[in-house]
Amino acid sequence: GKTQVIYFVSLLDEQLTSRSLHTLSVAQIARTIGRFLSLNTDLIEAIALGHDLGHPPFGHDGEVFLSEISQKYGLGHFHHNIQSLRVVDRIAKKGCGLNLTFQTRDGILSHNGEVHNQKLEPDPYKNEKDLQSYIERMQAGEWVDMMPATLEGCVVRITDTIAYIGQDIDDAIRIGLIKREDLPPAATDVLGTSNGQIIDTLVNDVVCNSYQENYICFSDQISEALFELKQFNYQHIYKSPKLKINHRRIKRGFELLFEHFLERLKKNDQESEIFQHFLSSKCEDYLLETPDEIKVRDFLAGMTDRYFSKVLQKQVVPQMADFKIFNE
Repeated sequence: GKTQVIYFVSLLDEQLTSRSLHTLSVAQIARTIGRFLSLNTDLIEAIALGHDLGHPPFGHDGEVFLSEISQKYGLGHFHHNIQSLRVVDRIAKKGCGLNLTFQTRDGILSHNGEVHNQKLEPDPYKNEKDLQSYIERMQAGEWVDMMPATLEGCVVRITDTIAYIGQDIDDAIRIGLIKREDLPPAATDVLGTSNGQIIDTLVNDVVCNSYQENYICFSDQISEALFELKQFNYQHIYKSPKLKINHRRIKRGFELLFEHFLERLKKNDQESEIFQHFLSSKCEDYLLETPDEIKVRDFLAGMTDRYFSKVLQKQVVPQMADFKIFNE
């Protein structure tokens, strides 16, 4: 599958959290919160299942690499939440899109769980023009923190953090990156130390502080502890040099694959993977209206880590025996 955070270990290690497992966790936890708050749990689940569809392989590092390439080719900045919306609007169902409701599409686009918010208040007056304006500004390099239009979207956004914060710690402990006793007491004394304890604490706090309100929020104490734990994760996990040991190789891999598949398109190589595994299933509108550079970006963004590595080794660098992304 696609990496959530940790990707330098063997491709055969399936016990670390993948993007799909994270998505299922978000959906399950968010539905639980929504049920207690008497919200539309079907809408919550639809947003949750779609929120990370646009994530490229190799986690947020892959997102950065693909964004750099996108800018090089004049496509603007790449953001996984915008690509997630593109998947449901333009790539899914053979390139015809899924015809989802505005509320679902808005929730997918507005889910940014990396931003720390104690309180999320929906913006019910948003419309399609607001979504398009957000996309244009973000692709131009501006940072915009857009609130969801619904309480359901707010639940998914806050649950994104609930689902990943403790799980990333468990994964980091499993590979020896940190020890549980390294966790800051200012956070663990309030939230707990295990992933299960952290989820339970955060869910209960959100429900108690959001019940019958027109917002979704954490209490002051929980929000401060969560922020402390996020800071720890960024310093000791997400930015750890040990997680970046293949950083340059993966970045180069993105560059090589983008160049390779763009060339295959220009030469109309029908035997190439981009034709066989992607474009052959797309409708005429997608094929005619989508520039080649965006076709390649769509293809790369949809790859799993394993498929990315396999195609790179087979098609681009077969003669470079030392070009290995993973130690298998």
